[in-house]
Amino acid sequence: MFILWSRDRNINRLFFASYLVPRKYVIITGGVISGLGKGILSASIARLLKSRGFNVTAVKIDPYVNVDAGTLRPTEHGEVWVTDDGGEIDQDLGHYERFLNISLPKKNNLTTGQIYQQVIDNERLGKYLGKTVEIIPHITDEIKRRIRAVGDENTDFVIVEIGGTVGDYQNVPFLEAVRQMRFEDEEHVVFVHLVFVPVPSHLGEAKTKPAQHSTRELMGMGIHPDFVVCRTPSHLDQARRDKIALFCNVKPQHIISAPDVGTIYEVPLLLEAQQFSTKILNVLDTPPLKSNMHEWARVVNAIKSANKEIVIGMVGKYVNTGDFTLADSYVSVNEALHHAGAHHNVRVRINWIDASSIDREGVFDGVDGILVPGGFGSSGVEGKIKAIQYAREHEIPFLGLCFGLQLAVVEFARNVVGLDADSTETNTLTKHPVICVLPDQKNVLAQSRYGASMRLGAYPAVLAKDSRVSRMYGSGEVSHRHRHRYEVNPAYHKQLSEAGLVFSGRSPDGLLVEFIELPNHPFFVGTQAHPEFSSRFEAPEPLFSAFVAACAKELEQVERLPHNAK
Repeated sequence: MFILWSRDRNINRLFFASYLVPRKYVIITGGVISGLGKGILSASIARLLKSRGFNVTAVKIDPYVNVDAGTLRPTEHGEVWVTDDGGEIDQDLGHYERFLNISLPKKNNLTTGQIYQQVIDNERLGKYLGKTVEIIPHITDEIKRRIRAVGDENTDFVIVEIGGTVGDYQNVPFLEAVRQMRFEDEEHVVFVHLVFVPVPSHLGEAKTKPAQHSTRELMGMGIHPDFVVCRTPSHLDQARRDKIALFCNVKPQHIISAPDVGTIYEVPLLLEAQQFSTKILNVLDTPPLKSNMHEWARVVNAIKSANKEIVIGMVGKYVNTGDFTLADSYVSVNEALHHAGAHHNVRVRINWIDASSIDREGVFDGVDGILVPGGFGSSGVEGKIKAIQYAREHEIPFLGLCFGLQLAVVEFARNVVGLDADSTETNTLTKHPVICVLPDQKNVLAQSRYGASMRLGAYPAVLAKDSRVSRMYGSGEVSHRHRHRYEVNPAYHKQLSEAGLVFSGRSPDGLLVEFIELPNHPFFVGTQAHPEFSSRFEAPEPLFSAFVAACAKELEQVERLPHNAK
C-alpha cells in the first residue's frame, strides 16, 4: 500500500482509505474431467506467490448442496478436513495449509448449501426489502461477499478454486459470480483454467480437442481464461501449445504444461520453471518480487533421492470404491507420512489393507509399521482390532489415530486385561464399554443431528512428564484438531492404567484421554486427535516423524517405564 500525506489529519485518513492497493484474485476453474488436480494447482500457485513475499490465502468452493462435508462419506469426495475453528471441509483446504504452512478458518470454504441457506434466512428476515429474490443478483452477491470476506487487511492475493468442472449445472452461480468480479474489477482478477490433454494408448499422441471444448464452454459463460494449464502424462510439446493457444485465443506463452510428477510437491517447481507466477503478476501489473523456493526444492530432492524404503500397513475401511482403491480417503495421513519420510531421508510406501481382509494369512508380511486411522461405524472393526493385536504382540511400530486409539484401548482391555470389552459405537450391549459416547453427544444422536455436531476443532492436551509423547513434542502441552463423539470411558481409566496402558496425554481437566502409549514396546502410540492435519511439507508433524523413525529403526532408544503388559 502507499499513502499520500497532508498536514490535515482528516485528509490523511481519507487518503489512507482511498489508496490501499486492492487485493488480487486468482480464480482456478477446471474442465473435461474431475480429479485433474485443481487443489494441487491452486496450492502451488499460492505457494509460488508466497515465496515472492506476498500474503496469500485460499478459498475452496464446493458446488454440492451440503452445508459442509461433515456428513459426507470419504469415498464421495475424499477425506473430511477439519479446521482449528471446527469446520468440516473438502480435502483441498488441507493442500492449501500444507503448501502455505498456515491454518485456514472454516469461512474459507463455500458451498451451495451455505449460500442458499444464508439467502433464504435473509429473505425470511426481510433484508431484501420486499424484492423478488433471484439467483442474480442475490445468490451471486452472497457468493462475492463471502469470497471478499476471507483474509484480512494484509492479504495481497486470494486463490479461489471452483470445484467440479465447467459445464456442471451446479457450478453456474459460482462461475457467474466470478465473471461479475472480473467485470467489476478487471485489473485485479485473473482466470486460470485447468484442462486435460489425454494421450490415448491406441494412438500414442496427445489430443487437444477436450481442452478446446472445455475452454470454449467456459468462454460461453463470459469468462475468458488468461491461462490454460494442461494436465498431461508428459511435457506438452510446442506444437500442442500453439494449437491450444490458437483455438482457445490464449497467448502461447500462457499455455502451461503440467505433466505427471513423482510427488505433488514438485508441481510448484515445475510451474516456476515456466515462469508461471511471473506471468500471473505481469497480467495483474504487479512487480514480480524475487522468489525463494530453495528450502522447498531441498525437501523435494530429499524425497526423490531417498535410498531407503519403509512399508506402512494402512488398515482402513474407506479404501475400496468399486474396483478401485481410493487413497484420497486418508490423504492427510498419507501426506504426513511422506513429510516425515523426507525428513528422515526414507521413502514411505503405503500398503493399503482393507480391514475386512485381516483374516487372510500373511497380510502383514513385509510391513515395517501398522497405522490404524480414523473412521466411523462397525464395518471392519474386528479386522482393525486384530491388526492392533498383531502390532502389539509382534513389536511392530503402531500408530492409532482417533478411532485407532479407541480400538487400541478395546484390544488392550480384551487381550491384556481380560475383559469382554467393546465400544458402544459398535456394540451397545457390551458388558464392558471401555469406549463410550460423550455425555453431551447423547442428546445430539437422539435427535439425529449429525451435521457439525461432533467434538470439532483444536483442543489442548496436557502431556505426562517423561512420557514418550512429551519427548516427541518437547513440551508439556500440545494442541491438535479433533473430530469424534466417543471417548475412553473414565470408569475404566484406573483398571487399564494398572494393567500397563499409559495415558500419556489428557484434557486440561484430566477427564478425557488424548494420548495412550505402551512404554515397553518399540513404538505403540495412539491419539484421540488428528495430528495429520498439523503436518506441513517443510515442517513434519512430530508424532508422525517419530513413527516413521521407529519404522526405519532409527528411533533413539529411551528409558521405558515398567508395566505388566505382554
